[in-house]
Amino acid sequence: MNTQKLASCIAEYRKKSGMTQREFADHLGVTAKAVSKWETGVNVPDVSLLAMIIRTLGIPVEILLEDEPDSEQEFFSSLLLNPTYPKENLMNTNQAFETIQINLDGSGPLSPYVFGHNLEHTRASIHTGLSAQMLRNRKFAGKPAKNDGCPAFWFPVGGKDVFLDLYMAHQEKSYTKHAVGNKMRRWSEIQCLGVQNLFGEKLCGIGQSGIVLTKNTTYELRTVTRCDREAEICVRLQDAAGNEIYAEEKLSLVPGDWQVCEFTLTSGQDVADACVTFAFKEKTRVLFGALSMMHADHFHGMRTDVIAHLKEMGVSVLRWPGGNFAGEYRWQDGLLPVDMRAPLQAYMEMETQTYSNGYDFHEIGTDEFIALCKEIGAEPYITINAVWNTSEENAAWVEYCNGSEETEYGKIRAERGHKEPYNVKFWALGNEMGFGHMEGPKTPEQYVALVRPHAKAMLAVSPDIQLFVSGPYPNANWVEHAAIPLSDQASFVSLHHYEEVYRDYTTPEAIEETCRQLLGKPKGVQEMIREMRGLMGDNAHIAYDEWNCWYAWHRASNVLDGIFAAKMLHMFMYESQTSDVPICCYFQPVGEGAIEVDPTESRLTAIGQVFALLKDHMGGNLCQMVSMGEFNSAATIKDEILTVTLINTDLYDAKPAVINIEGKVCSAEILESESVLPYTYFTKRDLATTSENGLLKAVLPPHSVAKICVAVV
Repeated sequence: MNTQKLASCIAEYRKKSGMTQREFADHLGVTAKAVSKWETGVNVPDVSLLAMIIRTLGIPVEILLEDEPDSEQEFFSSLLLNPTYPKENLMNTNQAFETIQINLDGSGPLSPYVFGHNLEHTRASIHTGLSAQMLRNRKFAGKPAKNDGCPAFWFPVGGKDVFLDLYMAHQEKSYTKHAVGNKMRRWSEIQCLGVQNLFGEKLCGIGQSGIVLTKNTTYELRTVTRCDREAEICVRLQDAAGNEIYAEEKLSLVPGDWQVCEFTLTSGQDVADACVTFAFKEKTRVLFGALSMMHADHFHGMRTDVIAHLKEMGVSVLRWPGGNFAGEYRWQDGLLPVDMRAPLQAYMEMETQTYSNGYDFHEIGTDEFIALCKEIGAEPYITINAVWNTSEENAAWVEYCNGSEETEYGKIRAERGHKEPYNVKFWALGNEMGFGHMEGPKTPEQYVALVRPHAKAMLAVSPDIQLFVSGPYPNANWVEHAAIPLSDQASFVSLHHYEEVYRDYTTPEAIEETCRQLLGKPKGVQEMIREMRGLMGDNAHIAYDEWNCWYAWHRASNVLDGIFAAKMLHMFMYESQTSDVPICCYFQPVGEGAIEVDPTESRLTAIGQVFALLKDHMGGNLCQMVSMGEFNSAATIKDEILTVTLINTDLYDAKPAVINIEGKVCSAEILESESVLPYTYFTKRDLATTSENGLLKAVLPPHSVAKICVAVV
């Protein structure tokens, strides 16, 4: 491949995409210096990165292969374009048809909570995920930059005419705060930014780049400021050089207390890298307490497109606010106005707040979370902070959610516009206690001693809630202690399990090995669950709180992940009854597994597509069956409609199947793809079926998932 042609293509199409060299490098997991060398022809990308580079930038492969020898064209075409299986095998149906035996009598109702998810304030789930907030570090947390005093993600406007200074909580100037003081307050959580125009001759203030604008879209902005004398804040959406102004608003400020200004701006064009600036000309000082910018169509500060995908997946139970983040969360802060809620500094920055400078900005509190659950039809499941919050504070949280308006905290909820109780019945007593990444006790004895007072106080407020005890990955010592009843009712034990497979896509043989490892995981998880069940007493139940197979911040999703998720869901459907596992939560849907989120759009990954396909099983009675391979099929019946889902895990060959069922096919759909390489998604289409003599026949393409709904007779 011609080195200079590749270099010029990367430079040209990277610029067309609107990405800087730094942003492109971060996307690929390389350095900006490496990208610079590619674009100048000093070096060429590793061959393993070529497919990702070409797909990301949309470089037509024929341009790169023009005038190349046939052997070179054939090699790179196979690397970049070919699916992972020979085309001629796509519909190879020479295998014998396998009959799937289904017992329509069923074996009892399937727990709807098998299709649950975690919504944790970590990494890309809230920030750049569910949250509609477009500004980074909008409450000015953290340490200022060297020499200019500017907070992270912001730049000064006005050059040497502007003086910036961060004022911290102990200086009694900050707008943000914590609702309850405790020992958990960490460095640089509570502060505001002072901006002083030294000479009063030109606009001085702060700005932020990387704002993506969409044509004819209205944005809702909000400023919280305080000034020494009258001033006029000019808020602009503009290009980086300040030569073109897309929208502008001027705000009149008066001396005194904090002043909140709300307004809207509409962009007249699409802009991939705009700036927003907040500046003034007067010779004075303005304190910025918080700034905000969101699409005007947000839902309680959350993105409506992402919420639509959560609905599409049929999320049945939603666990919040963590996970690890539960150990950093202070629920009372959520009772403050969203701009006033102090940022929460991560105990372990790399584990939770990787992309937001180590802070969560508390965009979603209890009221917003409950509104989300109601909107998508999910049962709320809340994890308390058992280390830093007292038992009285956690009991107050339960009362806020479940108490009548005659109770102290139920009255506060009602006064906030939510008269009816939220009736949150699932509560976890901490998360993964015993691990080094969680603050708190490290042994089961210490854990039980810690959480018993919390359990007692919470149950006294709301006796009908169900409590979950949560230790590290299962071992007999923790199970023995964690399964001790915390009350007269049964207790639940939370399990957490993650799977990662070494991914090698360089050869068909490597892909087969990856597939073998990944698809073998459900069996190991099943064995682990059954071992746990044997260790626990009859009064304890398992909640499988966290399962996944990959982390989005490590690599790209693909169809293999979707196949794995389908097998896991099938396994959980049947294991939920045999091993008493009523709740299973995938970790986690937004930004890290099931829903990819970009600044202007979002989409379901292959995992999300599988959840959306299989959700029809919820609410049905589980049918016992002899299937086409362990976990490769599942069946439920509801209102005389039989729903059967089938998985073909073969990378190369189509899979024929016959189902012993009579009735009218209501619908038949298939999720299929040409490839299982990174950045692949399923395509959904109608599945052809035939029915004769009480047998229903279908052919599944390689690596596909099918759903057939039959009105049984």
